[in-house]
Formats: sequence, C-alpha cells, structure tokens
Amino acid sequence: MAKISANMNALIASRYWETTPLTQMDEAQWEAICDGCAKCCLHKFIDDDVEEAHFTDTAKGEEEMFFTDIACQYLHTKTCQCTEYENRTELVPHCVKLTQANLPEIFYMPPSCSYRRLHEGKALASWHPLLNGGKAHKMHAEGMSVRNKIVSELEVNMDEFEERIVTWPLNELD
Repeated sequence: MAKISANMNALIASRYWETTPLTQMDEAQWEAICDGCAKCCLHKFIDDDVEEAHFTDTAKGEEEMFFTDIACQYLHTKTCQCTEYENRTELVPHCVKLTQANLPEIFYMPPSCSYRRLHEGKALASWHPLLNGGKAHKMHAEGMSVRNKIVSELEVNMDEFEERIVTWPLNELD
C-alpha cells in the first residue's frame, strides 16, 4: 500500500480546493484535483443522427456523447492510472491534456469529474481521495471509477464499439 507523501498530506490539510480557483492552482494542486476515476480514458463517441458515429473533441447541435467500456491501452485496469502518463499525448495523439486553459472547452468530461464539478461551482464529491486521506478506496468502493468495468482497446474489435456503450456511474453521486 502506497504511503501518502508529506506534500500530499499538506495539500489535503490545507483544503485549498475550497478557496483557490482552478485558474490559480499550481501544478501540484491541479494534479491532486484529479480523482483518478479514469473515465476520461474511455473511448467515447458522438451520435449525431448520421449513418456513422464518429470520434470528436467538440459537440455540435443535438449531438449526444456516449461512453464505452473500452479503455486506452495504457490504462492500468486495477489502479486506474495511466502507465505512460508523461508521454500520453505523444503516444495517443487524441489524448487531451486537461489544463486550466482548455477546461471550459472539454465538454466530454463526465459530470462526476472533479475538475468539471469545481468548474461548475460544485464541491468535491464525498468519495474524492482528497476528502479521504488521499486514498482512492471510497471512490472504487462506490463504483465511481472504471475499475473492474473495462476492457483494453487491444482486446476488442473497434468496429463494434457502439455495442459497448455504458451507463454505469458516469454521473455524480452527491
């Protein structure tokens, strides 16, 4: 079991997310906001009532976003962590690095996403690791992560991704 660093303990004790706007967070604060659910690592597609669904990073009009249970090949299915985090945008060109500048345009983050919640003026969910001593156990126990629900993109026929749509907790619990 990983020990929480002194720096992380100090961040947790400061409750900075309650007083520091997302736009003013330093890198350590920003990174700690991520709850580690890994829903952003799922393949998504937009159904826009055309013959063929397509992948995109922008929604237009009446398009609807769908999440699948297909995860990026670099996602560790138990820890819900990227195994190539530092190189992810080079290895996966459509992987978006969420930043303070692009957060308002990243419409496809699920409603449970901690960045999205704070951006929308909501509090962190009760299962967030920052509210649980830096540990992700409550998030996993409440089914808010992708743990035990996904398959790697290397193990499925990507032509059948529409049959892999999921609805399990993509929304917030509280």
